[in-house]
Amino acid sequence: MRYEVKAVLAGRGAVLLELEADSEEDARLQIAAQGGMVLHVRRRFTGWMPKPKSRFPLAHFSQELLSLLVAGLSLVESIETLADKEQDNGTRKIIEGLLARLYEGVTLSRALESFPQAFPPLYIATARASERTGDLPEALTRFIAYQTQMDLVRKKLIGASIYPVLLLIIGLLVAIFLLIFVVPKFSAIYEDTGADLPFLSVLLIRWGHFVHEQGGQLAVLVAAVSSIILYGVTRPSFKMHAAQQLWRIPAIGERMRVYQLARFYRTLGMLLRGGIPIAKALEMVTGLLQPHFRPKVEAAAVLIREGKPISSAMEAQGLTTAVGNRMLRVGERTGLMGEMMERIGNFHDEEIARWVEWLTKLIEPVLMAVIGAVIGGIIILMYMPIFQLAGSVG
Repeated sequence: MRYEVKAVLAGRGAVLLELEADSEEDARLQIAAQGGMVLHVRRRFTGWMPKPKSRFPLAHFSQELLSLLVAGLSLVESIETLADKEQDNGTRKIIEGLLARLYEGVTLSRALESFPQAFPPLYIATARASERTGDLPEALTRFIAYQTQMDLVRKKLIGASIYPVLLLIIGLLVAIFLLIFVVPKFSAIYEDTGADLPFLSVLLIRWGHFVHEQGGQLAVLVAAVSSIILYGVTRPSFKMHAAQQLWRIPAIGERMRVYQLARFYRTLGMLLRGGIPIAKALEMVTGLLQPHFRPKVEAAAVLIREGKPISSAMEAQGLTTAVGNRMLRVGERTGLMGEMMERIGNFHDEEIARWVEWLTKLIEPVLMAVIGAVIGGIIILMYMPIFQLAGSVG
């Protein structure tokens, strides 16, 4: 939100400023931080529709910070440079707040905790682990690699689903166009023929009459039903219920489980390589998983604290696969548990990518066949009376 602020600033006197702030109080605090005194604050009207909040570019910020640190700048100098070059007001405000906390003498992880909307717990844990080892560039490199891999997997899943979804939407739009605009015109043609038409064609013609006579009421009803469905689909409770139903389908539920395990092991491996103890790392990754997974992770952490091997604890709680369990045992023998967990995540990511590719290749022809059958069926039912009349004339 934008605010017009009339204030008195040292060396400038009374000035009229425009600020980007979350609230009136936030605007006053910004002026106070500059050593000024606020005389009047008024919110500027920017339209009826709210503007979407810009997300903090965490990956870009981390990459630039890493480059500056590797170049030899100190942490404070690097963040000062990032604040000076930033053009987005919201992002610059967060970086300047981070810098102010560092000026106060707090550690980087404590400073990051002051901005939970920009820095997730996983990022804060990575910074805290680097404070133990004194190697922040290495920690940032691990996080950037982790985030890049997670984004790659997400893009693969989204990219694979785009074409089937577009195919389904276009097919539905064509069918709706035929039923609403084309069928009523054919109904008017057949209205006075008096011929003995096929039952399905009669139903289609009656539908055309209904659309022609009650089109306005039908449009209002469709809009109301669509709004209700859209509202319900966007509710968290619906998403949770839909996810629970998908988990119950054996073929899909198992793949969803493997996807969760891939994310689980990749994150856990990154934390272990950063020096976080296994029990603490398990607590930190719990929030990344589906709700029904979380009790299993907590139970596995209890078993590990009691002295059980990691592989046995994971297997007892169903948090591994046959291949993953063997790789965990190898990690226990070699002592490279963090690297081995990241390899488990990579293995399961590749498995999911192959399954998504196969499923996409299967769904596309099935969708085309179903949509073709629906549209073709509507067209055949519309033209069937013409064929029947032509046969009777002959």
